[in-house]
Order: sequence, then C-alpha cells, then structure tokens
Amino acid sequence: MKKIGFFLIPLVIFLVLVVFLFQGLFSDPRELDSQVKDKQVPAFSLPDLMRPDVTYTQDVFKGDVTILNVWGVWCVTCAVEMPYLTKLKEEQKVNFVGLYFDQDLDPDFGTKTLTRVQEEVTSMLSRYGNPYQYNIFDVYRDTSLDLGVTGAPEHFLIDSRGVVRMHHIGDINPRVWENKIGPLYDQLVAEQQTNVAGSR
Repeated sequence: MKKIGFFLIPLVIFLVLVVFLFQGLFSDPRELDSQVKDKQVPAFSLPDLMRPDVTYTQDVFKGDVTILNVWGVWCVTCAVEMPYLTKLKEEQKVNFVGLYFDQDLDPDFGTKTLTRVQEEVTSMLSRYGNPYQYNIFDVYRDTSLDLGVTGAPEHFLIDSRGVVRMHHIGDINPRVWENKIGPLYDQLVAEQQTNVAGSR
C-alpha cells in the first residue's frame, strides 16, 4: 500500500502541472484581470511631463471618460499604435491621457536629463502623431506599479467617476477598438452625458 502511495504522489503532481501548463498554452496574456479593475484610480501626485510645475492627482480623471495610455519612446509598439490613437482623438474625440515613464531615466543618479526626455517625446509625437491631452510623468514608476502595469503599451479605460472599467495590455488597433474597447467607451460616454443632462 505504501508503494502505491509512493508512486501516486508524483503522478498527481505531474498531472496538476500538465493541466496548469496546458491552460497557459491557450490563454491570452492580454486578458489578465487587472488588480484595479472596478476600483478608483490609485492615489498619486505627479507632474506634467512638459510642464513640471503642473501637478496632477487621481482627481483629474473625474468628470470625463478617459483612456490612460502607458507608454514610452523606447516602446516600439507604442510608436506603431500612435497614428491610430491620434485618428481616434481627431475623428471620434476620444480622450487620451498619457502615463509616461522612461527606462533610461534614473531620478537619483541622473542617467538622462528631463530636457533630454522632453526632446525625445516631442520628436516621437511629431513623427507619429499626438493623441494625448497631456502626459503625466511617472518619474519613479510608482503609479505604474500601483496600476499593475507589466510593460507598454497598456491602456486603462476610466469612467467619469474615476473608476477603472477596463485594462487592455497591448496596442489599440482597429480590430481591438471596434470589438473590445470602443463599445464600452461609447457606453460610458453616453452614461456620462445622461448623468450631466439629469443633473441640470
């Protein structure tokens, strides 16, 4: 009997491992649930990337439906999606706010100056389009960590009450917009307009 148990334990562990790996093989990493979904945007106090004397807090997301786009000039996929995001801003009035962090900037050791970062950002936005109302500078990446960001680009759809309603990992392209993000964005905008009209 002990011999059977001796062989069964490794077999059970092996089967559990196989099931776990099999599920991972067919899962989409972009569909991971965000730790902040259906919660208020985490508290922060961060400067405007281009106007460091201007400070933003989480309250900036109250009043309008917003897509918070985590990005950086080092992100190739960010450059690829930027023309389409700009088109959405210009043609459909989609409200994008950037959450920018730089991999090469060390606030403590000064690997790269703020002026250099601003120059790189200006160059990229002039080349690929600028979808942003403004860019929040996540200097120490604390807010990105609080949001559960794993890379870039990532997008957080935030309703007019400042609640994160969707987290999308990866680029926004026409297929993603039409099938996933756009319908919820339009729904939230309609709800916001109804609430504004009802409060008059």
